[in-house]
Amino acid sequence: MIKSSGEKTRFSVEKLRNSLKSSGATHNVINKIVDQVMDELYPEITTREIYNRAFALLKKAKSVYASKYKLKKAIYELGPTGFPFERFVAGILHYSGYRTKVGEVLQGDCVSHEIDVLAIKNGTLNIIECKFHGDGGLNCNIKVPLYINSRYNDVKGPLESQKEKEYKYTLGWVVTNTRFTEDALQYGKCVGLYLLSWDHPEGDGLKDRIDRLGLYPITVSTLLTNREKQFLLDRNVVLCRQLREDMFYLDHLGVSNGRKERIINEMKSLCIG
Repeated sequence: MIKSSGEKTRFSVEKLRNSLKSSGATHNVINKIVDQVMDELYPEITTREIYNRAFALLKKAKSVYASKYKLKKAIYELGPTGFPFERFVAGILHYSGYRTKVGEVLQGDCVSHEIDVLAIKNGTLNIIECKFHGDGGLNCNIKVPLYINSRYNDVKGPLESQKEKEYKYTLGWVVTNTRFTEDALQYGKCVGLYLLSWDHPEGDGLKDRIDRLGLYPITVSTLLTNREKQFLLDRNVVLCRQLREDMFYLDHLGVSNGRKERIINEMKSLCIG
């Protein structure tokens, strides 16, 4: 089997089974898909081909299964600028009890900096920089937290010296939709940066938070067209929950009543954590 990076690896039934479990599919559906995919394996098959086949079979079984299964790919589809990803991260934090702002400019000791996301909760101001990758083969190496830590240190002093403020502490974050290299993780831990990636921290990574809270990006939808998704992203609607709360956007898109009902049901199913 060939990974997206070009590296050869062995096919793992357990990895496929676990990825299918995250879709919410039933035990019987998972077993049928695993059996069918295994029957179709050949030596040079790519992980993309396996994914596409599993996705098609899930969609045939139930569209909401396919939507949840395509989560990682759907986050890549938030690109290419990375700005929708910043909105997506802010949305996850907002629905987790944080007060958030996006794209604020802060004055540092040396220069001013535009910060991707500011989030306050429990007396801590979290200064968050987002590193978006549109390619699954790219990870965040040590250069990313090195650079972001220097920006955080420049704004930290002025923030903490303010006389009237809503927070006691500050904390620098780095958020990515892929993974951190080992030296990036080691550096982040050493300097006190909070690192959040697809699967880090263990049990509380980006994927865990999305699945737990039902905060899926609008791009997971199997019913919306690419044009419709882009229309919504251009209006800062990045979460299925946002569309569920503001269905008037579907009227702006001229969606028929029958199709609108199906999309509404899809959004409701996806918003159940």
